[in-house]
Amino acid sequence: MSVQKHMKRKKQKGQIIEIIVPIIAVILALLVGSIFIAISGKSIVHSYMALLIGAFGSKSSIAETLVKTVPLIFCGLSVAFAFRCGVFNIGAEGQLLVGAAAAAYVGYAFTLPSFIHLPLCFLVAIISGGLWGGLAGYLKARFGAHEVITTIMLNFVALKFTEFLVNGPMKDPLGGSPKTPHMQATAELLRLIVRLNVSIFIALIAAVVIYYLLNRTTVGYEVRAVGYNPLAAEYGGINVAKNVVLAMFISGSLAGLAGCCEVLGVFRYFTPDISADYGFQGIAVALLAKNNPIGVILSALLFGALSNGATKMQVIARTPKQIASIIQGLVIMFVAADQLVRYFLPKKKK
Repeated sequence: MSVQKHMKRKKQKGQIIEIIVPIIAVILALLVGSIFIAISGKSIVHSYMALLIGAFGSKSSIAETLVKTVPLIFCGLSVAFAFRCGVFNIGAEGQLLVGAAAAAYVGYAFTLPSFIHLPLCFLVAIISGGLWGGLAGYLKARFGAHEVITTIMLNFVALKFTEFLVNGPMKDPLGGSPKTPHMQATAELLRLIVRLNVSIFIALIAAVVIYYLLNRTTVGYEVRAVGYNPLAAEYGGINVAKNVVLAMFISGSLAGLAGCCEVLGVFRYFTPDISADYGFQGIAVALLAKNNPIGVILSALLFGALSNGATKMQVIARTPKQIASIIQGLVIMFVAADQLVRYFLPKKKK
């Protein structure tokens, strides 16, 4: 019994450390970031206050922060899910674009009742993003092609393909910048405050669903088993190749959902510039969250706040907005340098 209690306490201690490490990483990033602010000749306190005001200082600021948080949640979940299977999905950016373009086409080209139109847009985005991600998974499972290389290359293919679409068959006939026609009213997501729409609730539900899928289902168990040790998983009767393809399909579907929500809720049309590198930022979000779907929500909110507050920081405090990007990079560095962060944790004497 005492052994069971010891193991339980050890597990709880490990879980607490997994929560504390990202928090310390953020604090260290802010401290080091203050050095760069001082070098630029600006007030550290004034700069960080301006950053907070820009991110949470008003109703519209909070709304815009959440607007930037939504695609980061989806892309963070996308990267985290693949990571849990031991697969590195660097292609969320391309999967987002493909899902967004597919949803946009259904959104403007069809006239349907809202209760059919909206779900159809989401379904098409999920399938399109999933197939784009699943392609990289299939190439890895069938031919051993490294997913980092294939997903990076598929990003470029997706970008150029969608650029072709908005300059050709899907171009808005009214002219202007390369983009698709506006969505039908029946395909638009309801807006709450300014550009903030109901996709924030969809993102939160997605995080809970992915958490449940990973931790409470057979599919999630097999995915995690393959991530821990593919050889042991295969010896235990788990089809490793199938789970790699499945993980990449689900990962791509989540990124496709990010693009769908941007098209239907924020922009109301598609353009290849629809993503502010959300797919790549999703890697940082997943790393900070330690691939925990619930942690992804908080991690995405942090990066969304840094992104939205950076402009206000430059306007109010005259601090270069690139400082926010430096802080984001420092957060990633300290999370990656796990042992360096753990050095600051209290040591237990033997």
